Amino acid sequence: MKTFDVIAKSVAQEGVRDCFALLGDANMNFATRLAGAGTRMIYVRHEHCAVAAAMAYARKTGETGFATVTCGPGLTQVMTALPAAVRARLPLVVLAGEAPLKSGWYNQAIDQAPFVTATGAAYHSLHWPDRMPVAIRDAFAQAARERRPVVLGIPFDLQNRDWTGAGDLPPPSSEIAPIVSPMPPHPDDIARAAALVSGAKRIVVMAGMGAVEAEAGAACRMLAEKTDALLATTLPARGLFHDDPFNLNVAGGFSHEVARDCFAEADLVIAVGCSLARHNADGGTLWPKARVLQIDTDPISLSQGRVAADAHLRADAKLGVEALCVALAARPAEWRSDEMAERIATASPDSTAFEIEPGLHDPRAVVAALDAALPRDWQMVNSSGHCSFFFAHMPARPQEKFLTIREFGAIGNGISFAMGTAVACRGDTVVLFDGDGSLLMHIQELETIARHGLNILTIVMNDGAYGSEIHKLRAEGLSDEGAVFGRPDLAAVARGFGMGGETITDLAAIPDLVEKFAQTGGAAVWDVPVSDKVYSPLIARAHPPKGH
Repeated sequence: MKTFDVIAKSVAQEGVRDCFALLGDANMNFATRLAGAGTRMIYVRHEHCAVAAAMAYARKTGETGFATVTCGPGLTQVMTALPAAVRARLPLVVLAGEAPLKSGWYNQAIDQAPFVTATGAAYHSLHWPDRMPVAIRDAFAQAARERRPVVLGIPFDLQNRDWTGAGDLPPPSSEIAPIVSPMPPHPDDIARAAALVSGAKRIVVMAGMGAVEAEAGAACRMLAEKTDALLATTLPARGLFHDDPFNLNVAGGFSHEVARDCFAEADLVIAVGCSLARHNADGGTLWPKARVLQIDTDPISLSQGRVAADAHLRADAKLGVEALCVALAARPAEWRSDEMAERIATASPDSTAFEIEPGLHDPRAVVAALDAALPRDWQMVNSSGHCSFFFAHMPARPQEKFLTIREFGAIGNGISFAMGTAVACRGDTVVLFDGDGSLLMHIQELETIARHGLNILTIVMNDGAYGSEIHKLRAEGLSDEGAVFGRPDLAAVARGFGMGGETITDLAAIPDLVEKFAQTGGAAVWDVPVSDKVYSPLIARAHPPKGH
């Protein structure tokens, strides 16, 4: 038995059902044995995509995602995915290998730890074979407890040595993890929070991923109804209140016009399980008159360089909201009126008028057509970039069917997130919404999708450019030449990878195309040419279009 056999058994014992991998000298023997142990291997074409796919997998399953890459350049390729996972608080374990210890010089040798720790992830070098099983178990425990990536560096010459350690593996991390009940609120904290809420006139109950994980959606609705409050969510939690008539949808830079008007009126925002990031408050401009009451197991006052909350209730999201409901007297519905419900129901994400060139589409019309045609039980994945604003406005889509991970602001992640979602949600159809610039960053993964038979429909808003950059440059009155690349035939590229490809010149064709794809399944890319003259309200506020 080799040491890599024991490493594979140690990883498999942690319940790793799926692994995203790119093989090299420092991990290929281990990965082969892991596959032999029954773990489903998704062999990607770029190391970044292995870790990014594991991020989406972790979000969709609630488990610790697992990926493996080789040492040196294999490890440095994941430097964009790691900080995104750290900021999204996603538990991952990445086995990266290390250069052989026996070599005086090795071409791919590099001090890997500083790269990893600079991203906020943890790094552990495993140089004592007998302790490797325990160290692997501890890495999974650390990733789950701290909710961040843990990278393991194991020299591949040590992996290839004969195993001389003990035969029994340590208990897996799931057996030693503490069993804890949800944190109830303290009565004094409830009394202070109730007094604050009772004195407010215009309240918005805003839920984040903490509320999603605590299953606090129903409690938040009850609190909003009792306090005459409107509902909203952070961007990752969008869709939690998708069927509520008083749901303002996304709170932050992506808020629609009616939501921004209502937040401007609010004098109290009750943030339930929210990290209160800068984008969530649109840099502090979204609720200029409101105080913020945060309900969280780890409440904060400062977030990303600004005072984020004024009052705090330390508690599990569900238990805290339920206790607050009990402490409050019901008030008559004034803000929650039929008129308000009608405003929300008919709200346009953006009513700005643009002149659309012949043969191109308005991205807002594209989203409306897709939202009407795509089945409600399909999994949606929204990428980053300029087009993601438009795709976020599908308010009827439930949170569990719509994945958004935007931390760190990197484009190019969409195809990886779609792969991770497809592996996590086996049997479901996955729809990726992406931009042309983002897809082209890792278009090689279309081959991975085809090879592994993943059921992914990729819909691309193709403006022939990096959308955010051209609008910012134009707003400054500068040339956009460096961000304009033309419109490659993405449908033909997809067909070259052995999947379906369509260029949508008529939005009226979308329902028939959706029906056909529902019958055949498989994978396809739909290239939708859109106007590069349409810019999102987020761009307009941050970069007034004086130079367009």
